[in-house]
Amino acid sequence: ILRFIGYALAPSRYIKNEEEFERIRSEVNQQLAFVGYELAESGKFREIAVASTISDVQIKANNLKQEVEQRKGHSEIIKYCKAELLVNNYFHAVLEANKGLFQRIRDLSGMKTDGNKLIEEVFSKNPILIINNFQTSSEKNEHEGFCSLLKGLCSMFRNPTAHEPKVDWEISEQDALEILGIISYCHRRLDNYQKIR
Repeated sequence: ILRFIGYALAPSRYIKNEEEFERIRSEVNQQLAFVGYELAESGKFREIAVASTISDVQIKANNLKQEVEQRKGHSEIIKYCKAELLVNNYFHAVLEANKGLFQRIRDLSGMKTDGNKLIEEVFSKNPILIINNFQTSSEKNEHEGFCSLLKGLCSMFRNPTAHEPKVDWEISEQDALEILGIISYCHRRLDNYQKIR
């Protein structure tokens, strides 16, 4: 049975319809949970704790969205990757959350660039946006650290997820939650931004 499921849900069969793949994979994984298996995004099976009740399966099925909500993740995270969170699509949840963060920076600053170039233009030593009063040495250091954090998000998580095949760059639930937590923190800092030029 697993061999048939693996063939029917081979990621290569859903290249043009990834949302359908994730929807079906989520439904199949709810059934497989009762026998202790899960079909990963890569199309390979892995063992998991056996579910004994329907509630166990439902909790697992909505786990990522619930975890983000329990951690009081910023509303912008939900706004940009709600569909991915609902089907526990860790890879694309991280990708969409990152894209959403950079889109928000563009919206707040009025700039059109992307990636590290956007961060340099908006948060340089002569910034467009600031996240504190930007007066003291400590405030300027904090601002510079925030700029570095944003560049790190772009380089470490956004670029690999945008350019690597999903099967080559799999993200665990724990990694996704931690990355989303960092992105949520960045959104919270932007909540108190000031546009100074």
